[in-house]
Formats: sequence, structure tokens, C-alpha cells
Amino acid sequence: MGFDADHLGLSRSALSLLRDLIHERTGLFYDDGRRDMMADRLSGPVTERGFESFLDYYYFLKYDPAAAAEWHKVMDALSVPETYFWREADQLHAIADTIVPALLREAPSRPVRIWCAPCATGEEPLSIAMLLDRRGWFNRGDIVLHASDASPAMVERACAGAYRERSFRVLPPDLRERYFERRGDLWHVDRRLHARVRSWTVVNLKNRAEVEPLATADVIVCRNVFIYFSPGAVRQVVDTFADRMPSPGYLCVGATESLLRVTERFDLTEIGGAFVYVKRPALSEGTQ
Repeated sequence: MGFDADHLGLSRSALSLLRDLIHERTGLFYDDGRRDMMADRLSGPVTERGFESFLDYYYFLKYDPAAAAEWHKVMDALSVPETYFWREADQLHAIADTIVPALLREAPSRPVRIWCAPCATGEEPLSIAMLLDRRGWFNRGDIVLHASDASPAMVERACAGAYRERSFRVLPPDLRERYFERRGDLWHVDRRLHARVRSWTVVNLKNRAEVEPLATADVIVCRNVFIYFSPGAVRQVVDTFADRMPSPGYLCVGATESLLRVTERFDLTEIGGAFVYVKRPALSEGTQ
């Protein structure tokens, strides 16, 4: 459903204010060619709140103490849940076949921590869990998987673990038969596999306090979100990762995303047939 431009006071200045506030709080950036898309997606939350204009909504989000919960609705409205099992699988294989075994060899008594953000409806972290389970790594070491998304609606769907055919467009059929059970129109993930993901949480990547506890992971899979961020927002998020990750730490981004002009704190490295960003040692680490 579209929006009523006249009713919601669709002015260039109001949308620019709202766009800039969303960028500041979430990292998402809508250029001039995509502002109408943003307005269309936010028309529902605006009218549900009873506001008559986007400018009213802007003032509410920026100044009202009760707006904290509303930002979750903003993220639900702006989320792009385009994901599926086995997406860009070369990196997932590199994690399961090369990175995790190396980390377990180097420190067998220490947990290997993997964080998927954003996780959308859960296909990506579950794909990693399938690979690790199939290789038997859960039985050979302590592997801690976490998943998060800025949209509570996406996290709720990920927790439910029920998927339609569209999510299986490239997943090998034998894995679907092994890890899913069909009930009507939905495929439900095996609860034992689902439980391999220790937590499904709501995390805004622009909120450093929310990111820092999970950014201590050895592997961060942060794919296909930076295409919606401004370069400055990407730099801020990546700096938080680099501040908190151990060394070596491994960062996976999407195939169409590049950090080469954004940060010098990671080196693009080919690992197991896939390109992964590896955290550079801090100067003090390199001189010890």
C-alpha cells in the first residue's frame, strides 16, 4: 500500500530531517532517489501513531522520551528481509572448513565465538550451524553462535524457525531433508540445530553499547547491510568491531561490499577459497 502524500505532509524538508535522524541512529542512508521509498515504508508507523505529518513523527522520534520503543517499529518497517539458506556459501565454507579448525587448533580450551549480524530471519546463522554440524565441529570444541538483527520482527521470525520454499532456493536437498521437517506449507528447522545458536537478540549496529559485547567474537558475519549504510556509518561500525575483536579476528561482508576505502584495520585475505577481512594486529601486539 502506498502513502497519502498530502495527508502526511510529504515535504522535502521534513523528509530530509527524518532521513538524517534515521541515518544518525541506525546507519541506514536514503539518498534523494530513495527518499520516497523511505516515506512509503514509514507511512504505516506514522499513521498508526496518529500523526498527521512526517515532521510530527520526526519530532516524536527525536525528542519524546517514549520514542525508544518506536525505533523498533522504524527498524521493522525499514528492514529488507532478503536472505536464503546457503547465500554466498563460499565464505560459510571458509568459516567451517578453515577458520574454525584453525582457531580450535590454536586455542583448544577457548570457545570459538561467531556472531551473525544482521541475521534477518535466521537463514545465515543456521547455514553456518549446518556446516559445522555436518563437519562434526560441535563435538570437537566449544563453538558459540550468536545472531542479531535491528528488527524485532525479524528476530521473532528467526526464533520461530519456520520457512517457506523461497528460503531453500540453493540449499542442497539432502540438507533440507536432514535438518527440516515439513508441516503444511512451512519447513520447520530441527530444534537441536536451532539451539546451536545460543542467542537471537535485537542489536542496532550503530549503538556501540549494544554492539560491543558481541563484537568480541572471533568471526563476525556482517553481510549485505553496509550497502544501505553511508561510508561514515560503515567506518564507525567497523571501528567498533576492530576495537573489540581478538587478533586474528575474521570479518565477512557481502560480495558487493568493500571496506578497502573505509578502514585500514583489516586486510582482505583469501581463506579457503573465499575473501575475508582479517583484523590487523595492534601495534603493541606486533612489537611484543
